[in-house]
Amino acid sequence: MQIAQQILLLLHLIAFAALLGGALVQLRSKEPEVNASMLNGSFTLLITGLVLVTLNEIGPEPVNHIKIAIELVITVVIVVLVAKNRKFASIPRGLWGLIGALTVAAAAVAVLWQ
Repeated sequence: MQIAQQILLLLHLIAFAALLGGALVQLRSKEPEVNASMLNGSFTLLITGLVLVTLNEIGPEPVNHIKIAIELVITVVIVVLVAKNRKFASIPRGLWGLIGALTVAAAAVAVLWQ
């Protein structure tokens, strides 16, 4: 069970890197877009996060449900924004910044909230 959680955590971190990397690669672009890395990263982040929480619920240690709820809300907002704007050739710079900021906020909640 421990190895499965570690593999899922690795996939979760790779998904985060894909999402943030997909956004950061467009830092100098005049017309940012939602690329495949952001789309795949966001969906993988959501799925692996849900599976990790499920495995933690089964385990003996208590789970911080408030932290998980905040993480879930932020991640769902990211997935909706990315999926809804995938069809456009470019997105406004503010929306691009919001997706990046929410991604960093999700990571900050996960790491800093003990």
